[in-house]
Amino acid sequence: MESVLYVGTERGAAVARSQDGRSWDVTARALDQWSVPEVVSNPDKPNMVIAGTRGDGVWVSDDFGQSWTKPNRGKRGGPAKVRCITVDPKHPRRLYVGCEPIDLFISDDLGQSWLRVESVWDDPFIATIPYPGPTVEPHLRDIAIDPVNTDIVYAALQVGYMIKSTDGGETWRLLNEGFDCDVHTIVLGPTDSRRVYLATGGNDARKDNAPGKALYLSEDGAETWTPLATTFEETYSVPLVFDPTNAGTVYSAVASGPPGSRRRNPNYGAINIRSRDGGRTWQPINLGEDTTKNFPLAILTDAERPGWVYYALDDGRFYLSEDGGDSWVRLELKLDSVESATLTHIK
Repeated sequence: MESVLYVGTERGAAVARSQDGRSWDVTARALDQWSVPEVVSNPDKPNMVIAGTRGDGVWVSDDFGQSWTKPNRGKRGGPAKVRCITVDPKHPRRLYVGCEPIDLFISDDLGQSWLRVESVWDDPFIATIPYPGPTVEPHLRDIAIDPVNTDIVYAALQVGYMIKSTDGGETWRLLNEGFDCDVHTIVLGPTDSRRVYLATGGNDARKDNAPGKALYLSEDGAETWTPLATTFEETYSVPLVFDPTNAGTVYSAVASGPPGSRRRNPNYGAINIRSRDGGRTWQPINLGEDTTKNFPLAILTDAERPGWVYYALDDGRFYLSEDGGDSWVRLELKLDSVESATLTHIK
């Protein structure tokens, strides 16, 4: 079984391949004029990868990253500055794409044509969302689709809470109570999609304006929330990943602030963490080296190898555990400025 790792970085997309999951060769690089915040693959077609660029829309490769095309090139409309891509779990040709500034596009033909979902702006609050940085605008950071009922869609609005649709994106409801406003990642429970997990940036938490810190759980479809991982002082998170081979095991990381803040904060620190009980309690995990000054923007669990998990740090280092996070080795693979990654296999 060959493994394929698709990686989005600040300078393009990369592909690495391995026969054993331990030794990796970089076999392709592309789109290096753009940041690639999101890469997604089709589990039924390991040769296909879809990349969202922060400026030139969605690109697709169907030959393991050797060549790329922009499906809607020459056509009007479509996303430009992409921040996230989600594939509909029941309709693998349907893509949901979130953008900066806030925009949502849906394609039913793998990006050849696009529908702009204007209804995400229906709540007047959306137009008031601020952003405290000169190089980043308010944006749609993540999209989660209920695999049981794909008409239920959640979208994270960074520093603007989140919105939920129950009719496939026709209408949306703002959800803005009980959790931090800076929503980064939305994950639905693998055995109960009404369990909604959030990783947030802690914007309100650092102002003592939120009930928790970085992580939250809803058990009723995002109506009410319980803060998680409050034993840690750290308030910032992005990655939140369930292990499909070990029920209840969740991996994440928390930090004292966004990775960019370490330049001005000499006390910046990050902790990699794991839960064995569905997120109710968390413990730190040690990658075997000092990683406290770097943050994993991608965590990958291997559905074909029970207990295997990869952490990809923002400085390009990759670590592997083969025992569910108890022990780790650093891989020789290194890619600059990792932003996203996805793992698939050729069987």
